[in-house]
Amino acid sequence: MNIIEPYVEIVKDDFDSLLRKIEWCGRKCYKSEHLISAGSAPGFVGRILDRGHESVIEHSVITVGFVVDRGVSHEIVRHRIAAYSQESTRYCNYSREQFGNEITVIRPFFFEEHGNMLLWESSCEQAEEVYFDLLANGATPQEARSVLPNSLKTDIAVTYNLREWKHFFTLRCSQAAHPQMRQVAIPLLKYFKNKLPVVFGDIPYDESFPEEFEAKVYEVSI
Repeated sequence: MNIIEPYVEIVKDDFDSLLRKIEWCGRKCYKSEHLISAGSAPGFVGRILDRGHESVIEHSVITVGFVVDRGVSHEIVRHRIAAYSQESTRYCNYSREQFGNEITVIRPFFFEEHGNMLLWESSCEQAEEVYFDLLANGATPQEARSVLPNSLKTDIAVTYNLREWKHFFTLRCSQAAHPQMRQVAIPLLKYFKNKLPVVFGDIPYDESFPEEFEAKVYEVSI
């Protein structure tokens, strides 16, 4: 059994062009395209957001890859409007060489404080053993998956428009959010705040969440 930390992958993009696209679309409302100039997009976008006109930012999208456990992914896919592509436990056979002949699980950091990590590891190892026994006994991967733990690692590509990302962060970075959701959502929000402050700069997050447990955020080129 392989235990890993969650992480996030950002599909590298030209964030300035996202704002320019929003400006071009938004100025249709006022027929003010003639006012578009170099560097005018952030100011225009900031003004329309201040007025509550968030529908305009639906014209731009950002794609993110989350490597998280199945429980976190179940919460992510509740967000709409969106596009999702997720690792399938129906077709992935974790007893095969490409998966290292083992399941991979996400470490629940919060068990460290309460001394429950050994119990969690034992439970996951037992689930892995039964999963492999079921496969050896003729079960298909989609049948054997019924015993896999909620902590099973999954890889999911997520595409939201900017308005949905704002909604996502508002819900998933608060103290009410699951700790493993905050673990990936808070560092991702910090990245978005840095890249697109005019859109995401005003979104609060749980500042009490320990930075040492925040997931790593990587840029990927495709």
